[in-house]
Amino acid sequence: MSNDNKIVPRHVAIVMDGNGRWAKKRFLPRFFGHKQGVDTLVKVVQACIDRDIEHLTVYAFSSENWKRPSDEVSGLMGLVLAAVSRYLARMGSMGVRIRIIGDREAVSAKLRNAWNEAESATAHNSKLTLSVAFNYGGRWDIVQACKSAMQAGVQPQDLTEAKLSEFMAMNYAPDPDLFIRTGGEVRISNFLLWQVAYTEFVFSDCLWPDFGEAQLDAAIEAFRERDRRFGGVKEAPAAAEA
Repeated sequence: MSNDNKIVPRHVAIVMDGNGRWAKKRFLPRFFGHKQGVDTLVKVVQACIDRDIEHLTVYAFSSENWKRPSDEVSGLMGLVLAAVSRYLARMGSMGVRIRIIGDREAVSAKLRNAWNEAESATAHNSKLTLSVAFNYGGRWDIVQACKSAMQAGVQPQDLTEAKLSEFMAMNYAPDPDLFIRTGGEVRISNFLLWQVAYTEFVFSDCLWPDFGEAQLDAAIEAFRERDRRFGGVKEAPAAAEA
């Protein structure tokens, strides 16, 4: 689709919420909602490519999600493995580079190997970078960055915001311009706390499996209407001389 030279967010972050409720409304187990959510993600990736968005970061599994029922957690782990197997070649042909952000220590070796395969197989792609936050938490990210900086020998007097940013999980990407949360909840839920300092937020009642191009375009249009000052004040245009 044509953007008609309109401003497009360079980086979009999405909390994909509402999978379980989508399934419940249809009297299905929550797992089916998550499965449908993966299919939705693939469609949204294509929609982002069509709109010249460079980075898409999605919240797939938070560090707090381990508190969910064990059968749902194990189902999600299996779904990730199946998704990599099913969609990896397609993502590659679409020009998508896959990056995984989060604490990898708590997941199985099989899952880590699948992530490594996805990252290495798509490392040469540059159409869109899809960052999948799995076992990720914003507070974890800040703490691990601090630990990494200390291990690298950064001295307290040299630790600036810019320097710490070099150790964050998403040091390869610009901060998100647009943050979308589906499912009707109005909170960040520990997602990209450091990176969203000046991000524009759009909250949608749409459940994630029902999210599509229309909802994405509505969020982008809302983004275009925002006056982004990044803490500053824009000067009013000078009055024309008489």
